[in-house]
Amino acid sequence: RTIPPAPPHPSPGTANRCGVLRKGRAFLDLFWDIAKPEQDVRLEATENLLRHLRDGGEYALKRLVEGLGATREAARPGFSLALAQVLQAFEEIPLCSVLEQIKEKHNLEKVKKKLVRNAAFGNFFGVMALFQSGRLVKDQKALLESIQLLQQLAHHQTHLRDLPSKTLVDILSEVPETVFEEVLFGILQADLTSAFKSPENLHLLLVGMQKFPGVLKPKKLKKLFGSPTIVNEENIPRLVELLESAAKSEKKDKKLPSVGLDLLQVSLKEGAFELFWNEAVENGLFKEKSGPVSYMCYRLLGSALPLLSLDQLQMVLKGRVMQHYGEHVVTTQLPDRFKFAPEMEAYVDKFLTSCDDPERQLAMMIGFSTLTNQGYPVVPSVWRVVRHLQPVALQKYVDWLKDMFLKPDLDCCLDFSTNRQKQNQENKNIAQHKIARLRKWIIHRLMSIVESPVKKEESLVMDISRFCFFHAFFETKKKTSQIPETNVLISEPLDEQAHSLAANYFFGLLQTLNTLTKHIHGVTADGKLWIFHLVEYASELLSSEKYVKAVKPFTKEQRDAWERTLQSVKNLQKKKSKSDSAKHFAFQQLLLLMAIHLFKVSTFLFVSCLSIICSCAENAEPEWVEVIVEILLSLLAQPSLLIRRISNSVFGRICPNLTKKGLQLILDVSLDDDDDESEDSSDDGDSEEENDSEDEKNEEVDEDFRSQLINVLQAGNALGEDESDEELDDEAMMALDKNISALFAEQQKRIQAKKDEKDRIRKEKILRRDFKIKVLDLVEVFLSKQPENPLVFDIIEPLLQVIEQCMSSDSDKQEVDFLQKTAHIFTNSLCRAKQYCKRVDVLQDDLHTFVERLVKKACKHTDSSVALYYFSASLYLLKVLKGNVSDKSPALPVPLSKKQTNTIPQACCLDVERVTLIYQQALTQFLSKRNSALTSSMFLDLFTRFPIMCNFSPPHVSSSPFLFQAQACLLLQKVLPLRELKLSTTKEEWEELIRESISQVTEVTSFNMLNHSCNTAVLMYFIVWKKCSWYTQQCLCVEPLEGHSLREHAHIGQF
Repeated sequence: RTIPPAPPHPSPGTANRCGVLRKGRAFLDLFWDIAKPEQDVRLEATENLLRHLRDGGEYALKRLVEGLGATREAARPGFSLALAQVLQAFEEIPLCSVLEQIKEKHNLEKVKKKLVRNAAFGNFFGVMALFQSGRLVKDQKALLESIQLLQQLAHHQTHLRDLPSKTLVDILSEVPETVFEEVLFGILQADLTSAFKSPENLHLLLVGMQKFPGVLKPKKLKKLFGSPTIVNEENIPRLVELLESAAKSEKKDKKLPSVGLDLLQVSLKEGAFELFWNEAVENGLFKEKSGPVSYMCYRLLGSALPLLSLDQLQMVLKGRVMQHYGEHVVTTQLPDRFKFAPEMEAYVDKFLTSCDDPERQLAMMIGFSTLTNQGYPVVPSVWRVVRHLQPVALQKYVDWLKDMFLKPDLDCCLDFSTNRQKQNQENKNIAQHKIARLRKWIIHRLMSIVESPVKKEESLVMDISRFCFFHAFFETKKKTSQIPETNVLISEPLDEQAHSLAANYFFGLLQTLNTLTKHIHGVTADGKLWIFHLVEYASELLSSEKYVKAVKPFTKEQRDAWERTLQSVKNLQKKKSKSDSAKHFAFQQLLLLMAIHLFKVSTFLFVSCLSIICSCAENAEPEWVEVIVEILLSLLAQPSLLIRRISNSVFGRICPNLTKKGLQLILDVSLDDDDDESEDSSDDGDSEEENDSEDEKNEEVDEDFRSQLINVLQAGNALGEDESDEELDDEAMMALDKNISALFAEQQKRIQAKKDEKDRIRKEKILRRDFKIKVLDLVEVFLSKQPENPLVFDIIEPLLQVIEQCMSSDSDKQEVDFLQKTAHIFTNSLCRAKQYCKRVDVLQDDLHTFVERLVKKACKHTDSSVALYYFSASLYLLKVLKGNVSDKSPALPVPLSKKQTNTIPQACCLDVERVTLIYQQALTQFLSKRNSALTSSMFLDLFTRFPIMCNFSPPHVSSSPFLFQAQACLLLQKVLPLRELKLSTTKEEWEELIRESISQVTEVTSFNMLNHSCNTAVLMYFIVWKKCSWYTQQCLCVEPLEGHSLREHAHIGQF
C-alpha cells in the first residue's frame, strides 16, 4: 500500500512547540496508532500524520525516532514505516541529520546494558526507514554512514541475528555500479575479503559478483582472497561448511538460504556446476546426516531445475540427492512427520509451467518416474504436474510409459530399498517383484493421464484406451501392422494377476471416458460413443486370431451374444427417428456396456440380459421401458462402479418415457422391507457374535448334546454306576476317548454351521442394503430429470416410509448412510426443487386429500424429526397447487384482498378454505397437546412460504391451556414480524390482525395476573409488543388493559 505524498507546504522545521499543543489530543494520538499492531490502523495514522506535519515537524521527527527503539516489537516497524513516508514526502529534510538523531538517541555505547537490544533495533529500523524512503541511494554520504552503521550492528547477532547483513545485501542490490565502485567498495573490502568466514559475507560477495561483474572481475577476486573463482576444488570444503551453517540457521523458516541459491547461480556462471553439485552437494553436504541440510539439498534441487540444461538436468535427476529424496518420501508416510513432497511438487509444477522446451519437460517427467522404491515410483500415479506438459512432451511421455510397460528397464531406474525392506526380503524373485510393481504404477499412470485436465487429442486418449484394453484381455502371437499394439513384443509375459489388474484399471478408464465431453458425455467428436470405438476394436481383435489370442477365449454362447449385440447396435445407428433418439441412444449404451463386460464377467446373467435387450431393441416392444428398468435393476446388483454410473446415465435418457409401472418396479425394490425372519435371524446373529461367551454358555446347556454325552459315558461305564471297584482297562479308555472326541467334534461342527449361517444372513443383509442404496440413485435421477412429471407424487409416501423405518431401526453405519441418502433426496431433490408439476388440474381433489393425509400423519407421529418430513411434504404439495392454474376457474372460497389476489391467482388450484381448515386443526393440536410432534418452526415455515394461511385467525392464545399460552405467544411473536405476511395484506387488514392479536394477549395477561404469577403474564404481554410495528405500539398506548386501571397499565410498562 503506497501512501500518497502530501501537497507542497512549508518545511516542518519551522514549527514550534506551541503549534504542537494547538494540534491537541488528536495529533498526539496518531503516534499511539502508529505503534499498534494492526496494519490498517498504522497506515491510516501515517496518512493523517503527513497532513498534520505542517505545524509539528520537529516534534514528529523526534517522536518517530524515539519509537524506532520501542520495547514492543510490533511498534518498531510502524514507526520505521512512518519515518520512511515522512522522509519520502519531505525531501528537504536532510538524511544525514536524521541519521545523526538516530545514532544520538540510540547510542549503543552510552545506553544501559538492559536497553542494548532496544537501541540495536532502533539503529536497524532507522537505517531501514532511510532505505525505504528511496533517497538513501542518492545521498552518498548518508549511504556511506548507513553502511558503516550496519557493519557495526552485524556484531550484535544475539539480538539482530542476520538482519543487518540481509539489509546490506538489499541496499547493495539497489546501488548503481559506479557508486559501488567509488563509494562502497572501500568500506566493504574487508567483508568481501573474509567471504569464506561466514555465510553472510559469502552472500554479500555473491550478490556483488552478480550485480557488479565489471567491478568484481576474476583479477579483483584473486586479489581479495587468492582465487579468481568461487567454485573450485580448493574452496569446496569451505563452501560446504558455510552451506551447512546457513542451513541450520534457516531451519525454522523452512526455506532455501539465499546464499545457497546465489552460489548455485554463480557456479552456473563460472561453468563449474557439475563440480559444485557432485563435490559440494552430493559428496559434501550428505556426509552429515542432518535434517536441515537434507532439506536444503532438496530445495537446491528444486530451485536448480529451471536453470539447468538438458544434460545437467538428467545428471541431477540421477544423483544422490534424488535418491535421498525418494527415501524421504517413502519413510515419512506416517502422520505427524514433515513431508517435503508437496514442496517438491510445487518446484516441478513451476518448472513445467515456465519451460517451453518439450525435451526438458520430458526429461523431468522421466527422471521422477524412474525414482523407484523396489520398482514402484515414489511420485503418485495421479501426479497433477502432467497438466502443464506440452502436447509433444505428453505424447513422448506416453510412448515412454508404454515402452517401459512392455520392456521394463530396471537399470535406468534409480531404485532403492529401505532398511526394513532389506531385512524383510525373502527368497523370492526380486526382479519379477519389481517389474510387477512398476507395471502396476504405469497402467494407473496412463489412466490418470486420461483423467487429468491436460489438453489432449482424442487420438491420444484412444491410443491409451486401446493399449490398456489389449494388455488386459489379449496377448500377441505374431506382429502385424494392422494392430499397432502387436508391433512390440512384451519382454516379460504378464501373469494372470497382472491381466486382472489391467482389466480393473481398464474399466476404471471406461468410467472416465463416460464423463469425457465434447457436447455430450461419453461421446467423441464424430458423435459416436467412446465405448463403441472400443467395442469395434475388440471385434477386430477377436477376428484376428492369427495374430492375437484372448486371455480367456469366448464360449460359443458368448460369441453369439457378441455378434448379435454388434448387429443390434448397427441397426439402431441406422434409425433416424428423432422422437426415439433417446430410446435408441439408451439401448446402444446399454448394449455396448454389457458387451464389453463379457471380457470380464462370463456369467449366464450377462449373456441372457444381452439377448433380452437385443430382442427388445429389435422388436420395439410397447413395454420396452419396463424391460430396461428390470435390466438396470439386475445390473445394479453387480459390484461395479462403472455399471452403476452407466445405469444412471441410461436411466436418465429413458426418464421421459418412464411409466407408472416402471417407476413402481424401482420403488418396490428400493422400498421393499426385508423378511421379518431374516431380520430376526440377522439381529440374533449380530447379538450372538458380539457375545461369544454367551453362545458357548448356551451351547453347554444344550439338552440334546448332554443326553448324547451321558449315553456315551454310560456305554463306556464311566459314570461309576457299576458297584465294582474295577477300573477301565486301556482299550476301554481309548475307545471311550475316541467316542467322546467324535461327539465333541460333531457338536463343534453344528456350532460352526450355526455361526456360518448367521454370517451368511448378515452378509446378505449388507448386500441388500447396498443394493437399495444403488437403486436410490435411479430415484434421484428421475427427480432431477423429470421434476414436472406427475409420477413424482407417487414417490413421496414411499420415501417417507423409508425414512420412518430407518429412524426406528438399528443405527449401524450402512443403515445411517441409507437414511441420509434418502433424506437428502427427499429434501433437496423433491421438496426444494425449483421446478414442479404444472399439470395437476385433474388431480386437485387427490392432492388436497394427500395434503390432509400427510398433515394428519405428522400430527399423529411421536417423533418430531419424522413429523417434520411429513409436514415438509405437505408444504411441497401446497406449492404445487398454488403454482397451478385451474381450467374450471371456480369462485374463491373466501374473499381476498387486492394483495392476496396478487399472491394467489384467481384460477389457482389451491382450495384455500380446505387447506386452511387442515392446518388450523394441526395448529390447535400443537397448542393443546402436551407431547405433540409438531414444532413452531413448522408453522413458521408455513406462514413464511404461504402468508395466505395467516388469513385464518392468529394462534388462539386465549383458548389455549395455560401451559401452552407462553408457547402460543412465542409463535405469535415470530409470525407477526414476517415481511411476507405484511406484504400480503393491506394496511387496514394488517391493523385488524394486530388488534385481534393484542386483544387475545391482553385477555390472557389479565387472566394470568389475577390467577398466576405476574412474571408470566408480563412476559406474554411484551413478547408481542416487542415485535410489532409503529401502529401496533400506537394501539397499545391508546387502549389500556381491559379490567385494569391506568396505574396498573403504567406499572406493567415500567416492568
